[in-house]
Amino acid sequence: MNLILPQQRSRIREDITEAVGDVPIVRLRRVASVCASSRCYLKLESCNPGGSIKEKNATVLVNQAEEAGLLRPGGTIIESSSGNFGVGLAIVGAARGYRVIIVVDAKTTQAFRRMLKAYGAELAEVSEVDAAGSMQKARIALATRLTETIPGGWYPCQHYNPKNPDAHALFTAREIEDAFGEDLDALVVGISTGGQMSGLARYLKPRYPKLQLVGVDVQGSVIFDPAPAPYKMTGIGLSFRPPNLDYDAIDKAYVVPENLAYSMCHALAQREGLLLGSSTGAIVAAGLHLAQHMPPGSRIAMINPDRGDRYLETIYDLDWLKDNGFTLIPAEHMDVAIEQLCICDPVR
Repeated sequence: MNLILPQQRSRIREDITEAVGDVPIVRLRRVASVCASSRCYLKLESCNPGGSIKEKNATVLVNQAEEAGLLRPGGTIIESSSGNFGVGLAIVGAARGYRVIIVVDAKTTQAFRRMLKAYGAELAEVSEVDAAGSMQKARIALATRLTETIPGGWYPCQHYNPKNPDAHALFTAREIEDAFGEDLDALVVGISTGGQMSGLARYLKPRYPKLQLVGVDVQGSVIFDPAPAPYKMTGIGLSFRPPNLDYDAIDKAYVVPENLAYSMCHALAQREGLLLGSSTGAIVAAGLHLAQHMPPGSRIAMINPDRGDRYLETIYDLDWLKDNGFTLIPAEHMDVAIEQLCICDPVR
């Protein structure tokens, strides 16, 4: 494995994949009043070389495929992705000399498209919409067909690959352990493919049985709510229940409205100096609600999946927000908005 555990790190890397995972954890202080009484931390996976946590999955899955002989020199990496995992694969593909094809859809932003092309990836697009207003199933179907027709093609299939959680069991969980030891009360994680939550749970639950693992989804997704509805957010949410998600490992769950998530992103930028991705707003809103209902002094860690620069034309664009029916909640009203969130049953 090319990822390096914290205790093994020096400042010199042999290639870009070895720099993945070396990220800071920062305390939130001004975004909500509960930050004064609880210790709320954000693990900045946005500080990975390509700007997201999905570079861990990409590196580990490519390494495993190479070791198993599934991906050979001159081969082609094919994946369905709305952005970050595709970028992670494009980065690893560029470093290792593979052709990369990413299947995208209309929700893939121009920023992600430009990033993928800059790393040398090719884009294949779908337009078929399912009953939930999603194109995820169509993307997966096209990625499968491409893999069957392109010689040397390898499809990691992040949504269904049982090895997808490995990166977080092997590395992210141990980074958290190295930072906090046993002095952590809750860990808040966004849910999409289920890889992060399941990998973290695999390593942390046996070691820290009192640790609360909290899953976060976006309103409209069916991961925790069986009623689908269209939504704009990328990074979390699915139109189907993810096979890789260990629902039994989740102690609490939240379904966060997009408007609150995007408002929290603006508040984090203006009150903490953190320009982060759209799903981070949902994760932080849920984490702060959790903190409001835990004893003072509790330590809550939240995982920030990606940077905000790739969302400058969407959630950080006031015209885009207005055109899509979103009205920002003023930062001074954030405490009330957070309090209105509800904890839901993760296994219903």
